[in-house]
Amino acid sequence: MGLLGILLALALLIGMAYRGWSVLLLAPAAALVAAGVAGEPVLAHWTQTFMPAAAGFLAQFFPIFLLGALFGKLMDDSGSVRAISAFMAEKMGPRHAILAVVLAGAFVTYGGVSLFVAFFVLAPMAHSLFKAANIPNHLMPAAIVLGTSTFTMSALPGTPSIQNAIPMPFFGTTPFAAPGLGVIASLIMMGFGMWWLGRAEAGARRAGVGYEEVSAATHEKAADDALVRERAVASHEFDPQEMAHGKRSAELPAVWAAALPLVVVVAVNLVMSFWVLPRMDVAFLQEPQWGQTTLAGVGGVWSVVVALAVAIVLVIVLNWSRLTNLRDSMDAGANASALPALSVASLVGFGGVVAALPAFAMVKAWVLGIEGGPLVSLAVSTNVLAALTGSASGGLTIALEALGSTYMQLAYELGIDPSLMHRVAVIGAGTLDSLPHNGAVVTLLAVCGSTHRKSYFDIVVVGIIGPILALVAVIVLGTGFGSF
Repeated sequence: MGLLGILLALALLIGMAYRGWSVLLLAPAAALVAAGVAGEPVLAHWTQTFMPAAAGFLAQFFPIFLLGALFGKLMDDSGSVRAISAFMAEKMGPRHAILAVVLAGAFVTYGGVSLFVAFFVLAPMAHSLFKAANIPNHLMPAAIVLGTSTFTMSALPGTPSIQNAIPMPFFGTTPFAAPGLGVIASLIMMGFGMWWLGRAEAGARRAGVGYEEVSAATHEKAADDALVRERAVASHEFDPQEMAHGKRSAELPAVWAAALPLVVVVAVNLVMSFWVLPRMDVAFLQEPQWGQTTLAGVGGVWSVVVALAVAIVLVIVLNWSRLTNLRDSMDAGANASALPALSVASLVGFGGVVAALPAFAMVKAWVLGIEGGPLVSLAVSTNVLAALTGSASGGLTIALEALGSTYMQLAYELGIDPSLMHRVAVIGAGTLDSLPHNGAVVTLLAVCGSTHRKSYFDIVVVGIIGPILALVAVIVLGTGFGSF
């Protein structure tokens, strides 16, 4: 009965979330269904299992949600993201329209700008370029996905994405875990995605299919769509409804001023990870008042938080005259982090209850028994849970909360570098999370004025197949040569 309860709970969570119900309601309800069918005390699981798991996630990662959303909002309101997009469009032109969109998205998201902020800026840019080049609109979402939601989220070393931060406390790693493998994975995702999009563009030209006009206000309507919002907040770290709050500058900064904060995020992250934190005396962390933790458990999060904080200050200094309503912009950025953080934390709470049920032992045994060793089973577990929850961060956290200590033990016994486990887990979570019910997919299609029928197949190719190929390459190379 316990396994049946888990399956019923998952069906409830997935089915109702797809219909736009709030994860804040669905996650505890589904957890109680799983506990009730298993004959476990439902109220005790709600207050003593669900809530501590959700609160633990917030305690570890809310600073990244908060500062990431705030940084993204300030970059948007200052005109910095638009300046970078305009620069890419001007320099590369319609002849390289797809590449311009991909590179603009990659640059801003690798520098720490929220995925959803990038969506709302890149969509108008893509419409302009695709119209000038007469490229079919249905390729726009896939081009944006390739630049914003693949290698910059999961593979490029040092990315400040929440997905790259989640494994750090579990494996004692840094944002730069397995840098060589991460670069190889990024090249595979980028190369395969560009090959596919170029092939699709050439096929459309042969068939005489070109750009079709859509409403100029499509991306603005998407921000106010309640269904889009409910799906979006559980998948990434920014509430799209806050895009309309604050005040966007009509004047754009110079491209160097727009790009500098993004470079600073990566640079400060690197310096904190390898030079500053390792030289700090943090013996006090082992005292009870600091949770009896170690630098390995908090250092990765500290690096990202400091990098984002420094970049936020720099954005404000460089754009003081353009941020004419700074308080409202900062309020909107802070508010944009709250609902996504609570939504993902609720998914983690649901996972905590499921992992505490006796029937989960069968699931655990099945996952750990998958042929190919711990790297393959880790990849499968993060893939499946990200697919089921529609959230890379939620699925990844559930997998590591339930199995992270077991994988660390296996890594120690088998001589596997935890950095390799980190990179496999993050790339694995960033594959099947792009199924049709994923909030980022739904939001992007709405922003671009497209539909699943028109654009989803190309999203699958660049957002799922490409990352899976990269994941396989990382596992093969990591198994043969170790982490590098």
